[in-house]
Amino acid sequence: MDYDEQTGKLSLRSISSTIPEDWTTHNGAAAIRVSKDGRFVYVSNRGNNTIAVFSSDEKGDVRLVQRISTEGDFPRDFNFSDDESFVICVNQNSDNGTLYTRDAENGKLTMVQKDVQVPEPVCVLRKK
Repeated sequence: MDYDEQTGKLSLRSISSTIPEDWTTHNGAAAIRVSKDGRFVYVSNRGNNTIAVFSSDEKGDVRLVQRISTEGDFPRDFNFSDDESFVICVNQNSDNGTLYTRDAENGKLTMVQKDVQVPEPVCVLRKK
């Protein structure tokens, strides 16, 4: 999306798929997070059960970098740690959380733990 500061309106810049081209069953994109430096966009997929990672260039155009399993069913939410070196995703239908490390240079996630029990998770908040 592009934002026009004078009119306050958004306009569509481009469309990028968060799921594989051959995915034919239900999917709904859910949580969207942008890294503090604006270089990476993360989108969870309910159905495909993945987090899609996109790089964003200086013009705001995005390119798929990675699609990684949430190691559970129906990712309800995810969020960064304060320093953005970790990401935790909670899966609603499988009652689990998955912890990833995040590479700040390329934006990619690496799963480090997938067995965190989280009954009926709704969101991931950072303690202030």
